Amino acid sequence: EVTPVLPPVLILPALLIPVIVLAGTFIFKALTWNGRHVVDPKQATLVSLAIAALTAAILAQRLFRQPASAPLQEGRRLMDLVGWAALLPQMLAALGAVFALAGVGQTIGDITLAVTPVDSRLAVVVAYCAGMALFTVMMGNAFAAFPVMTAGIGLPLVIGRFGGDPAVVCAIGMLSGFCGTLLTPLAANFNLVPAALLQLKNRYGVIRAQAPTAVLMLLINMVLMYVLAFR
Repeated sequence: EVTPVLPPVLILPALLIPVIVLAGTFIFKALTWNGRHVVDPKQATLVSLAIAALTAAILAQRLFRQPASAPLQEGRRLMDLVGWAALLPQMLAALGAVFALAGVGQTIGDITLAVTPVDSRLAVVVAYCAGMALFTVMMGNAFAAFPVMTAGIGLPLVIGRFGGDPAVVCAIGMLSGFCGTLLTPLAANFNLVPAALLQLKNRYGVIRAQAPTAVLMLLINMVLMYVLAFR
């Protein structure tokens, strides 16, 4: 059986979203009227994402010649399939904030000081990136790991002691956490639900397929942070 090759135009709506979000973020942050921002700069990305999603939905509707209600019906169908796992990222992110307020980050920082040669910039970078990935594996969500690991290692050591660029450290730290997301069944909405929807024989098949990429990207993130964060 030959699998049909889809025309590139069919993936245009999906590709359009990141383009509009990126462009909109820069435009809305700079766009002013009578000396005031048209959009709150703090919400520029969120507004751009909403515009991108609506634009992509309208374009897909035109391309596939579907009724206006199709995006709503498909969204409802996907939510019915995903079920409770759709709420998991928000709940785990809230749990991470609770952990941070409870002082878990400080405890992790103390453990790191005890087992890591903190006079080595490389060791601290490895500890932060690897810690983000491992804590994400345990928590199931990088947003839950971020406040804990950043409070414990990122801010006091990578940024405070060695003068790392906060924007670079935090961005690459989150990417390291996302590597952990690819490796954990606790990220059920990403790793277990697709296996169920695709009716895979191995429920952990998605994780096994993603593992080599996740480990490789984690190593690359360590190198990028070491090279880019300390200029």
